[in-house]
Amino acid sequence: MTNKRSYIDSNNALILTGGGARAAYQVGVLSAIAKFMPRNHGVPFPIICGTSAGAINSAALACYASCFQLGVKKLEWVWKNLEPSRIYHSDAMRVASHLIAGILGSFQADYANKSARSLLNNTPLCELLESVVDFNRIDINIKRKYLAAVSVTASSYSNGDSISFFQSDDTIAPWFRAKRRGEPTQLNSQHLMASAAIPLVFPSVNIKRNHFGDGSVHQLSPLSPAIHLGADRIFIVGVEQPKEPIHAYVNNPHPPATAAIAGHLLDSIFSDTLQSDIERMDRINNTLALIPNEKKKQHLGLKHIDSYLLNPSHNFNRIAEQYYHKLPMPIRLLLRSMGISNDAESSLLSYLLFDKHYCKELINLGFNDALEQENKIRQFLNI
Repeated sequence: MTNKRSYIDSNNALILTGGGARAAYQVGVLSAIAKFMPRNHGVPFPIICGTSAGAINSAALACYASCFQLGVKKLEWVWKNLEPSRIYHSDAMRVASHLIAGILGSFQADYANKSARSLLNNTPLCELLESVVDFNRIDINIKRKYLAAVSVTASSYSNGDSISFFQSDDTIAPWFRAKRRGEPTQLNSQHLMASAAIPLVFPSVNIKRNHFGDGSVHQLSPLSPAIHLGADRIFIVGVEQPKEPIHAYVNNPHPPATAAIAGHLLDSIFSDTLQSDIERMDRINNTLALIPNEKKKQHLGLKHIDSYLLNPSHNFNRIAEQYYHKLPMPIRLLLRSMGISNDAESSLLSYLLFDKHYCKELINLGFNDALEQENKIRQFLNI
């Protein structure tokens, strides 16, 4: 039997960003990287950091850090067999009752025990996570040196901070910075539910008497968790799609619908801060190059960090339009009431379309995008 090999001696980090159903693209990229590697290898990223839907992929990958290919295959199976009903209630009765309960809840007194309000009820997602993610395996992989650390970032609605819940051995200390901090913990499904709670769409999650939502909301420095966990090289799978031609919105006599505005806000939340953080890190690297090595040794907190960003080559919105009819009718009616149809300007559909046909296409897109950059990825990860 061939012994499994780990990359624990490297400081490669993987960052998986948010994006709801768009996170299926990440699985395609990981599937391609798994093809680059021999069988029975551990994960090539001993440091794994995820936000929003990327947090779910990160935790699942951390559970199978001892065998990267197996972990990717299991992730791929889940996404390729996904239905909206596995993520949120999509039948007419429960969609309507959830909305009515939210409306009635607004009339409750302040002392009443209130539930978090949202557009959709994502209780099925919690049940799915409990059935497919074995969190006990994370500690085992850390002890066996297949994994150094894994973090899941959520946004605190209580104080506006970005909290990175991380699990590692005792050598990594918590960190405290302006509006962000790292908190050691034993990860569970509630951390993933909190990180993936898209604002207004999914309800916030209560963890230790603090209310948390999607990790991308207050994440001013997406690279921060990986750096604090010891990364020297950071591989980032983003979800920033190619920009559409500007003529698509020129000479439109109508103001943008509420759904279109919501889509723009989500696009900003999930992608804008990442690009600016990469630019900031590049400037720091250039500055460090000007400092003599003797001076660098005096400041142990300063080091050069390489990064590799892979973004999709095709527009998710255009792909989502093709599968609009796959959404259950109650969800289509709900979205229609917000101005979202198969030809709407909003990108909200691409975040909520947890359908296996759409997800398969995103997985194939991620796989092909990574294959096109195989040599560069191999060189960056020392594969």
